Amino acid sequence: MTTPDDSESLPARGESSGALERHGSGEVANARTGVLTTSGDGERPETAVAERPEGGVRELAAGGDGDDEGTDDEASHRGRRHRPLRTSLVVLAAITVAAAAGIAATGSLGGDGGGSASAAPSGPPATAKVQRTTLTDSETVDGNLGYGDATTVQAPAASGSTASGQNGQGGASGAEASSGTITWLPEEGKVVRRGDPVYRVDQRQVPLLYGSFPLYRTLQDGSEGADVTMLEKNLRALGYTGFTADDTYTSDTADAVKEWQDDLNRKQTGTVRPGDAVVADGARRVADLKTTTGAALTGNVLTWTGTERTVGVDLDVQFEDLVEKGTKATVKLPDNSTVQAEVTDIGTPTTPQDNSGDSGSGGDSGNDNSNNDVTLPVELTVKDQKGLGRYQAAAVDVTLKAESRKDVLVVPVNALVARRGGGYAVEVVTADGTKYVPVKLGMFADGKVEVSGTGIKEGTVVGVPK
Repeated sequence: MTTPDDSESLPARGESSGALERHGSGEVANARTGVLTTSGDGERPETAVAERPEGGVRELAAGGDGDDEGTDDEASHRGRRHRPLRTSLVVLAAITVAAAAGIAATGSLGGDGGGSASAAPSGPPATAKVQRTTLTDSETVDGNLGYGDATTVQAPAASGSTASGQNGQGGASGAEASSGTITWLPEEGKVVRRGDPVYRVDQRQVPLLYGSFPLYRTLQDGSEGADVTMLEKNLRALGYTGFTADDTYTSDTADAVKEWQDDLNRKQTGTVRPGDAVVADGARRVADLKTTTGAALTGNVLTWTGTERTVGVDLDVQFEDLVEKGTKATVKLPDNSTVQAEVTDIGTPTTPQDNSGDSGSGGDSGNDNSNNDVTLPVELTVKDQKGLGRYQAAAVDVTLKAESRKDVLVVPVNALVARRGGGYAVEVVTADGTKYVPVKLGMFADGKVEVSGTGIKEGTVVGVPK
């Protein structure tokens, strides 16, 4: 086994070198400053040998001499991820500090300044093998299962100017379009599809049509425009024929409209007014009724959502580098079953308005709370709707998978030993004893860290704390 007298000035297994930062493959943490630097171990021998100064073995100091403190600031930014330390690194820092304290107390490694050293331990208290695996960087956050944000269906305007077609023909007034009494409303939870009634006014159905904008003028023979195209495509999808689905409202279109109006128990005028239908971009699920039957058709009628359950996450902005459209995720339901999901929408970071002035002092603490509450709204789609079971709304755990590295060598995080000269090593166990081998670090995930270096291969036995 390599003894402290003939080894490089390496701290004991688990000794702290200061604060650690997240870093990418090919970078190691500088033991003196805790910042990221590119490894310079390419010319070091496999077993790091200390330069022996006169007067005995160099004292092993966790954090180094500080001679170069501040010189690595620029290098510290290369490859650094903007997200704060992950839990595994916090655990690593705690382990290394505790290990260093234990070593200092026992005198296992280190000198007395006169050249003598305590006997080295016979071997590591426990071991682990270098494994070859796929390492996935992930984060588990809180989410909410539901049907997404609700939108409001409003009655047509009770007043306004007369709408007209592009051919100059007049239309119906807004007051005429919205007059009447609500005589039927759908139940909450009901799914409304194209052609289905959204509500009834004076027992006349007001159906749902699919489109990207509402009806805003009266359409009749001679009208032209995108709204004509939208109407005719809906009529065609509902099974009405005898016209060409284009941007021109002809007498053939009017004939098809009369048939449609007859089926809706409406007066057969052959024209379509703004209040004759409600337009949405697809089927809708009724969320909440805002009025009752017998009330006048005015104001908010109901709210509705999409028909498929989605997962919403108010993501802490420190984790924004974990998500982009297409990012995969695993959703854990209250019964511990899981389904796969995918990020389909990312909103704009927001700060709750009611955070300001909570403390009443208007001081810095209020600003800090506000900053901590900045969130990024994220929506995830679940293709396997059956996998969600009967849950309509529930709190769920969402594990976001940001990055994966396949076929890499990993060791437990607590197998790392901070090197006094910068970087890290692992204590390799051989038939003849142990030796410290410098390693380059890659991704951290699930309590493991990607490592590479001379002599590091699958199955290599390394020391770890007991």
